[in-house]
Amino acid sequence: MASSRYVCQSCGGVHSRWVGRCEACGEWNTISEEFAAESAPLGGKKRPAKRRAQKSNILELVSMDGQAPTPPRKVTGISELDRTCGGGLVDGSAVLIGGDPGIGKSTLLLQAVAALSENSRCAYFSGEEAVDQIRMRASRLGVANAKLELASVTNLNDILGVLDSPNAPEIIVVDSIQTMYIDVLESAPGTVGQVRACAQELIRVAKQRGTIVLMVGHVTKEGTIAGPKVLEHMVDTVLYFEGDRGHQFRILRAVKNRFGPTDEIGVFEMTDRGLLEVENPSALFLADRRGDISGTAVFAGMEGTRPVLVEIQALVAPSSLATPRRAVVGWDSARLAMVLAVLEARAGMQLSGNDIYLNVAGGLRISEPAADLAVAAALVSSLTGHAMPGNLVVFGELGLSGEVRPVSQAETRLKEAGKLGFERALMPTRRSGRRPIVDGMKRTEIDDVHGLTAMFSDETREPTQMSVN
Repeated sequence: MASSRYVCQSCGGVHSRWVGRCEACGEWNTISEEFAAESAPLGGKKRPAKRRAQKSNILELVSMDGQAPTPPRKVTGISELDRTCGGGLVDGSAVLIGGDPGIGKSTLLLQAVAALSENSRCAYFSGEEAVDQIRMRASRLGVANAKLELASVTNLNDILGVLDSPNAPEIIVVDSIQTMYIDVLESAPGTVGQVRACAQELIRVAKQRGTIVLMVGHVTKEGTIAGPKVLEHMVDTVLYFEGDRGHQFRILRAVKNRFGPTDEIGVFEMTDRGLLEVENPSALFLADRRGDISGTAVFAGMEGTRPVLVEIQALVAPSSLATPRRAVVGWDSARLAMVLAVLEARAGMQLSGNDIYLNVAGGLRISEPAADLAVAAALVSSLTGHAMPGNLVVFGELGLSGEVRPVSQAETRLKEAGKLGFERALMPTRRSGRRPIVDGMKRTEIDDVHGLTAMFSDETREPTQMSVN
């Protein structure tokens, strides 16, 4: 007999009765009734009363030669995807890809499995599109001749039946996990119980058979993957596909990866032929940049092991409102408030009565603190009306006392800037005594925000401290 319970569709919290507000996460109108069959666990078979004890397969962490075995990887041939995953896909891994509707998740996975189908048996299971629709998209992407098996299914038991067959595929795509359902649960597809149960069964099969499972996940209006948060804990890799519909650039960002770094990104360009790899993102992000305009600064950032140069734009305008506006695109609004407070309290800049608009050009989202100095430079440039030099890059972290703190991988940032023709750099003072050596790069090192504001004063346009390499 099926038992009833009330589950929050936002956090997965279980309640004994229906309530308007979830006590676990505080969300309103997210409680729904779900039914679970007590007599049949997942898989649709009754559990026997007694089970014979089985011997566990226990393996040593280190092999006989004293080295830990390296898990084999399947290279997709899409270098940006392989970079984000840590060098390729690991056998038996579960990868979850989330992103806004229409951002290119299905397109990327179709291109990836089409390339992998040359050497591995791959299957694409879609719960949102018919087989003919997938074929039309494959024809548009130029992969219509790939040896790829297609199926339009929503019942998870159909997928599990294919995976249990002797000639099971090595790599599968489930698009999307929110459209799948399992028979033993009476709740609708997309609910917390169904998403958790379907993902758990797919991951179990992946670990037992060594199958690579690529799952597409819908996102909420906040940008997080819909369903229970435990879904991200269950899988091995979580990738977010980011981008602005107004830009052709797409960013594939790893937020969790058990087989590689968690701060790598892959950059793609959306075209009518699908997603194309961007080998030099800095050149594309700065392609439409115009020099000698106040309120702009070029930031030399790091995304994982890759240096990326982007343009930060700021506009400081007089406000007629009692509470001036603060609009931020591509950066943390709380971080902007801190930079504004430091400029006012430590540098004497009058910014509180102005509207502040900040934008990271190209649709990239920056999260590292090294962008503080570039944001401050763009704000001061817009306020004073003095443009930054066109051949100058900026990076550094700001402290609450106004000091400019050193950041890691300064030499890598400068080398990338030198490749793109930049000749000057505004950066923190290197307190360790080591100087980054980059030929032809003129370095301007400052200790605090006073060195920054001195660049925009009428009396002197150069900082008080300078170190030329």
